[in-house]
Amino acid sequence: MGQPTPSRSGRRSIDLATVLGLAVAVGAILGGLLLEGGKITDIGQLTAAMIVLGGTLGAVMVTTPVETLKAAVKKLPQVVWNPASNYESLLDDILNLSAEARKNRLIAIDNQVQELPNLFLKKTLSMAIDGTDPKVIRGIMELEICADEKRGEAEAKVFESAGGYAPTIGIIGAVLGLIQVMKHLEDIEAVGHGIAVAFVATVYGVAVANLVFLPIANKLKSRVHHSVDEKEFLLEGAMAIVEGLHPNLIRHKLLAFASEIADSAGEPGERRAAARAASAVRSAA
Repeated sequence: MGQPTPSRSGRRSIDLATVLGLAVAVGAILGGLLLEGGKITDIGQLTAAMIVLGGTLGAVMVTTPVETLKAAVKKLPQVVWNPASNYESLLDDILNLSAEARKNRLIAIDNQVQELPNLFLKKTLSMAIDGTDPKVIRGIMELEICADEKRGEAEAKVFESAGGYAPTIGIIGAVLGLIQVMKHLEDIEAVGHGIAVAFVATVYGVAVANLVFLPIANKLKSRVHHSVDEKEFLLEGAMAIVEGLHPNLIRHKLLAFASEIADSAGEPGERRAAARAASAVRSAA
């Protein structure tokens, strides 16, 4: 085996499922409206949008710490971009480092470890090189993984909460519109038009919750699960290096670990992502 090469993290790519899914959903709803003889202007109510979006934002701000809210907003790009991880290159790095460590002891890979672009793997192996007990290393890194997972879940919860508030705020908007309609019952034509306009707020609330906020929350959760799986994969590889296992044994161990990830993934999307990760690792073998 040669010198370890930096992890090729892979290029980020557009998540076509997100983009196409949103386009299909919006297109189907607007298409149905037009087929029924409606017009786009029928649901183009600025006041309704202001009530729903402003009210939802205010409710989320009340229930969410400011720092968590800021972090959640920063994670929005992850909704339309696939993670840029590459299990095949990560496995290559681990195997190369393992071969070098077995040949010249763990301290010999210090320079290569410091050049690793993956901060999690770098931190884990740096502690080992410094002489930290393997059990302590595993405990520290597992706590870090747990903390990252909780933080990611909290950020996804922000949009999940917004998805819960939006329909109710939409109903409030509709009631406010009906109150105004009731003031002009003498004009029956105006009453009919006013009722139609009033219910636009309900449409906005339900639509933004089910087409935007809840899908964003679930997508961010899947990103968190992907990150956790990758870090657990790296932790197992790093601990195998510290234990001095033969590269072939490490390869088999990580292959089994990747397969376990694929088998235990709960949601269909997560299962496919985990299966791709396991496939990438097998191809490296």
